[in-house]
Amino acid sequence: MPITFRKSFRILPGVRLNINKRSWSITSGGRKGPKRTTSSTGRRTTSMDLPGPFGWRKTTTKRRSH
Repeated sequence: MPITFRKSFRILPGVRLNINKRSWSITSGGRKGPKRTTSSTGRRTTSMDLPGPFGWRKTTTKRRSH
């Protein structure tokens, strides 16, 4: 079984700093609206809870230019 590392800190009301083995991210919003997460790897995610057991999520990543 692999060992993982993940830690989350509340830095302001409604803003969290998430740290894992390979990257970090900032998450804001969420309570009654969309939640936005921006990662150090260039990934941006917008998600939202919908009524019942449903949810919505859209993820975009930055393309690296060579």
